[in-house]
Amino acid sequence: MSVFGAMDMSATGMTAQQTRMDTIAGNIANVNTTRDKNGNVYKRKTVLFEEKSYPTFDESLSLANVHIGKGVKVTRIVEDESQGNMVYDPSHPDANEDGYVTYPNVNTVTEMTNMIDATRAYEANVTVLNSTKGMALKALNIGQS
Repeated sequence: MSVFGAMDMSATGMTAQQTRMDTIAGNIANVNTTRDKNGNVYKRKTVLFEEKSYPTFDESLSLANVHIGKGVKVTRIVEDESQGNMVYDPSHPDANEDGYVTYPNVNTVTEMTNMIDATRAYEANVTVLNSTKGMALKALNIGQS
């Protein structure tokens, strides 16, 4: 694997984890959103990742001994279709005829755990990037002594 290939893989990982952290932050920000602009309850969103693939079989075969992979990409952001939490609050403007309000299916503890996981994955990619950069600099200094 080339030095730039390792840096590229780390960069794709950082980009994917940044998208994940942004999505988690949106979930936390909307934990009490009972009505969006369309009148629906906010649905928790999650990010789906996929390995970046080679476009053709010939390219993957010719680069098989050079690259292990091309990194990761965000394929899409999907809504969690599980039911929200029903809370009895007859004074709430979004309460149904029985006095229950449907809150989003966002659990703050789960979201914070996912945020910590995404942050650690981002930090790991930064560490790989810095290590690769350090190895490249050391390689450049070999001939100077």
